[in-house]
Amino acid sequence: MEVKANAEQRQRIVSIDILRALTMVLMIFVNDLWSLQHIPDWLGHVDSGVDGMGLSDVVFPAFLFIVGLSLPYAVDNRRKKGDTTWQLVKHIFLRSLALIIMGVFLVNGESFNASATGMPKILWYPFCCIAFILIWNSYPPQMNKKLALMLRGAGIIALLLLGIIYRGGNEGEITRLSPHWWGILGLIGWAYLVSGLITVWSRNGFLFILIGWLFFCILSIVDHMGLIPHQGIVGFIPDPIRGGTLTGLTLGGVLTSMIFRHFAEQHNHKKLTMVLVLFSAMLLVMYAITRPHWGLSKLDATPAWLFVCSAITILAFLAVYWIADIAGKAGWFNLIKAAGTGTLLCYLIPYFAYALNNLLGIDLPQVMLTGGIGLLKSFLFALLCALITGWLLKLGIRLRL
Repeated sequence: MEVKANAEQRQRIVSIDILRALTMVLMIFVNDLWSLQHIPDWLGHVDSGVDGMGLSDVVFPAFLFIVGLSLPYAVDNRRKKGDTTWQLVKHIFLRSLALIIMGVFLVNGESFNASATGMPKILWYPFCCIAFILIWNSYPPQMNKKLALMLRGAGIIALLLLGIIYRGGNEGEITRLSPHWWGILGLIGWAYLVSGLITVWSRNGFLFILIGWLFFCILSIVDHMGLIPHQGIVGFIPDPIRGGTLTGLTLGGVLTSMIFRHFAEQHNHKKLTMVLVLFSAMLLVMYAITRPHWGLSKLDATPAWLFVCSAITILAFLAVYWIADIAGKAGWFNLIKAAGTGTLLCYLIPYFAYALNNLLGIDLPQVMLTGGIGLLKSFLFALLCALITGWLLKLGIRLRL
């Protein structure tokens, strides 16, 4: 029975990895749409203040939700290895800090001033990503420890130097390295910090997680009602936490994971499906109630966006679960498997690809950047990033976040 249980545990985690891989490939795909023209509007982002949502607006919240799906498994696995509560708290703080640091460096590339920095803009992203890999790579146990320490130290020094020399903005309004809007990784880091701490302290207590999720859902609503002051002591709380929405997405994933584990351990797949479908239906009702008040908007992080994206991700997770676990077709996703196990590394690959393309001066024919053919190009690019990630994992490059 123990062997069977362990096999089932691994299989369930594979389902989450597959969903994460699909989301990462989709994220690279939608992030590449900027290079195309004459493509459907519904694929892109909807502007701030506009009531609506495109495909691109679903990907990031799905990823946040999946972070939450993985949390109970990750915490339990570390506990089984002997980690104490305070060791888990330390791990969560360090992991969050790493994501926030990476997010800040990457988001500052958007306002990079090459002449003021004294470095071509094309080099900023690859240099930052190389430093990230050197610092947070999980070096093989057989590797010389001094060499690993030297490589990690070189990455830290490189990142510090990049932060010191950085200048952004326009002439006359030069800025130094600063958070701005934290960047995608930074937003994930803040949401992960709060959700991770709640998951650790809950000790698999469903009611504790439920209360935490409800609190941040209500906080999202209260914030959009204008009742949360953004000045004073409250103003020091980072917006990804104070706003409630992003943390609500991640805690929704934790809550879903706990529901999933409870019924999956009973091998009651039909009841599991029914409960999660009902949960999704409840979220859609909450979406319908809140949308008329504050609209549907990713950039404004509205409650309706929180609820509808949570529902969509739950239904996507159920679909993957039935295909990969129940039908035993996990092999269908082998092509993109590495994007689910080396997710952060996969996220960094496009930064190298775009820099290399600019250095080599490659100009694709206009037909490859237009309409359906352009979309195929972006999709194949996302698949290539997943394949490159797989090759790098085999070479021992694996970010330990």
